[in-house]
Amino acid sequence: MLRFVVRRILLLIPVLVGLAVLLFIWVRALPGDPAKALLGEKGTAAAVARLNAQYGFDQPVQVQFIKYVGQLARGNFGSSAVTGEPVLPTFFERFPATIELATAALIFAVVVGIPLGYLAARRAGGALDLFMVSGSLLGTVIPVFVLAYLLKVVFAVGLPGHIGGFKLSSLAFLPASGRQDVAIDATHITNFYILDGLITREWDSAANAAVHLILPAIALGSIPLAIVVRMTRASVIDVLGEDYVRTANAKGLAKSLITRRHVLRNALLPVITTIGLQTGALLSGAVLTESVFAFNGIGSYLFNAIGSLDYSVLQGFILIIALVYSLVNLIVDLLYGIIDPRIRTS
Repeated sequence: MLRFVVRRILLLIPVLVGLAVLLFIWVRALPGDPAKALLGEKGTAAAVARLNAQYGFDQPVQVQFIKYVGQLARGNFGSSAVTGEPVLPTFFERFPATIELATAALIFAVVVGIPLGYLAARRAGGALDLFMVSGSLLGTVIPVFVLAYLLKVVFAVGLPGHIGGFKLSSLAFLPASGRQDVAIDATHITNFYILDGLITREWDSAANAAVHLILPAIALGSIPLAIVVRMTRASVIDVLGEDYVRTANAKGLAKSLITRRHVLRNALLPVITTIGLQTGALLSGAVLTESVFAFNGIGSYLFNAIGSLDYSVLQGFILIIALVYSLVNLIVDLLYGIIDPRIRTS
């Protein structure tokens, strides 16, 4: 097992080095002058030249690359050209919000998706299966930001009009933006608002933060939910057709035992891999979701950095997200090896 873990960790090194190089090339290839983007249309030629010189934008690309590699080697991700704040502390200041949102979205996708996928597989070809497949297909084609706006309008802002005697505005009972109500006087220790509320026993604070997560988590978790449903359905159908499941049924074993020991254990292997891959998609999808709900995480910060061509923030944030994504996939690989020992020795 130790060799398996070490081999997986060593594989991360060339991946991250390659990504750092590609990021540098991609950021420099973006259209526009970073100094002009930062200063806006009112920036004078002298101010643009001064800013270019201050951040080294006027130097040859190869010189910028050498400085970039040297900074990374020292663990220095640079400073934002907009705020002047160092990238790394800014990232970790905002990262708890994004992790909180991505975790809630992932829990929503897994807790709802696996049972739905299993039910669809058990009733393959029936009306419920058709409904699940159609719903999951719809979930994968609706863009996250469109669903986010719809949820916000219906459940936070409120629709005008009536249906029968029911006022549509009655559906608007959830908060429209932010991580917590301004009136909440909360103590923040870790910057994970729900966790902080539980640690300090400020139950109102934890509950208020949880309520603010509902709409963003549903919007962000919609695509992973659809994928988990489809993957679970397909995997369970495959396993149900295996000889060892038919043998277990022929022996008269209890259905619950067959489901737990033979079906779910084997069917969940590809689902776990899918969940790991979706974690990266959640982090990238958070960019748009956080912008719609004014959720103060790395997504909204990165969104603003793209508009202002803030090179250091773009490079630093995306590289750290990739590192987190790689670590999540490492954990998935390790789980895979634990569930199926044949993978460790292959």
